[in-house]
Amino acid sequence: MKNLFSLNNKVVMVTGASSGLGKHFAVTLANAGAHVVLTARKAESLADLVSEIKARGQRATAVALDVSKSASVKQAIATTVEQVGVPDVLVNNAGQSIAKPILEQTEEDWDQIMDTNLKGCWMMATELARAMVSANKPGSIVNVASILGERVGGAVGPYAISKAGVVQATKAMALELARYKIRVNALLPGYVATNLNREFLASELGEKLRNRIPSREFCSLEDLDGPLLLLTSDAGAGMTGACVAVDRGHLVSGL
Repeated sequence: MKNLFSLNNKVVMVTGASSGLGKHFAVTLANAGAHVVLTARKAESLADLVSEIKARGQRATAVALDVSKSASVKQAIATTVEQVGVPDVLVNNAGQSIAKPILEQTEEDWDQIMDTNLKGCWMMATELARAMVSANKPGSIVNVASILGERVGGAVGPYAISKAGVVQATKAMALELARYKIRVNALLPGYVATNLNREFLASELGEKLRNRIPSREFCSLEDLDGPLLLLTSDAGAGMTGACVAVDRGHLVSGL
């Protein structure tokens, strides 16, 4: 029986792969059989991860990429096409947040977040879609949004706004790219402990947040594996324009 979740012989490009969710996604996708193209602003920051994946007999390539710069986006995709071919899948994961009360957020903060989270997502998806269409190749794009794309949180206004934009961008992309057999879906993680937020989630404020989740649990990185593989593999062949929340019930809490 065919393994619907297999990514054998697929090239999968992952943005923001040097840490956090992106690093975990890269390992998950490699384990599913993909040749993973790992990207970050400094390709050398990916060396250890590439070595780790190759040591298991899997395939990985590192490419320098700053998703906020159009020239870098075009160069990274051109390099990838030259080295391993047109990717079958893009995991649009690169993102950042600046936690400040709204009255302290600056224009520079806004631009930094929007350029990475929203403009970067759009440029990566549309540039890669052009390459897919030119090669007459079907594909899948997974935009990593957040449950904050559908709710709000204190001190992260620009981040929440950017992720709401990613949700709507996903639907717009799905509408126009379906005719080219390119699926576009969004993954909306809840609160997941990473090096960036682990200290906060373990704090008194983090405990209050956890107690507002119906399951009383934060997500683990492993919670995202199944949904990620669904959206990137043939198992999700009938899905486009979907926004899949993985949050242990946080969105339905209304809090």
